[in-house]
Amino acid sequence: MPVLVSDTSVIIDLERGGFLEDLFRLPYEFAVPDLLFHEELQGELGERLVALGLVVEELDAGELARAIVVRRERAVLSTPDTFAFAIAEQRHWTLLTGDGALRRLAVDSGIETHGVLWLCDRFEEHEVLGKAQLNEGLTRLSTHPRCRLPAAEVRVRLNRYSI
Repeated sequence: MPVLVSDTSVIIDLERGGFLEDLFRLPYEFAVPDLLFHEELQGELGERLVALGLVVEELDAGELARAIVVRRERAVLSTPDTFAFAIAEQRHWTLLTGDGALRRLAVDSGIETHGVLWLCDRFEEHEVLGKAQLNEGLTRLSTHPRCRLPAAEVRVRLNRYSI
């Protein structure tokens, strides 16, 4: 089962769309760096995620060193983002992110990178959710004031889900 490392933006978007529990019904293992978990998820949400199957990963010395270098080179990235990047890069895991700067770095570094819309496609492909549920959740997510998903890609999926 592939392991996908997520940044917080993906988790927040999945929660806004009502997809959080469904994430763990996909045939993947999901992980976050320990720093990201402790700084951004710890508490009720974090406990819920761990109970659903989220794995909290500790960086080894090499990964930590890589995260520090990346943080110095890319001040626009948060420390938790650099931790997620370092784990994905060093372990050859897929990175899930909604952050543009993190996505660009990952793609430039040859790391397989996806976001929430890719997860929606997986929900459909693996029949985790029906079209009505996907339409409802993606509509809720895409109309949120802080939604940063590409409008054209959202429309494509909403059209497909409304059939």
